[in-house]
Amino acid sequence: MTVPEVRRLLRLLAEPPERHGFLLRWSRWRRAHQAVARRGHIAARARARPAATAPVDRPLPHELTEAAWARVQPLLPDRAPTGRPPRDTRTVLAGVLWVLRTHASWRALPAEYGPWRTVYGRHRTWVAIGLWPRIVDALNETHTSTSQVSL
Repeated sequence: MTVPEVRRLLRLLAEPPERHGFLLRWSRWRRAHQAVARRGHIAARARARPAATAPVDRPLPHELTEAAWARVQPLLPDRAPTGRPPRDTRTVLAGVLWVLRTHASWRALPAEYGPWRTVYGRHRTWVAIGLWPRIVDALNETHTSTSQVSL
């Protein structure tokens, strides 16, 4: 709570008791409203800032080679028989690796990897079903022991 808010609450003691409930509800509403407005301002400033990218000093692990993809592909679940056709799994995996390598936010994901919500959702699913550690192990098998995928 801010100092002005504490002062308002102390002044509340001088008010008649029948107004206490109204003033406490108003104070709680005001704090909640200010918190929502603050989150909105922070999000707007974040959208206005250019996305941070990590310096590239070697080939990034999100550039999947054919050998790496051949090891990972059998681990991935099959497509659902109904519903909307899914985004290309190789592109989604490359997007996940890009986010993890650059430490950027999911929202900063370049459009070439598809919508960030799709990439994030697929990653969360892989983590939830325990598939992600197996994917990382398969990717590490394709590299030499000196250049492991660091996530």
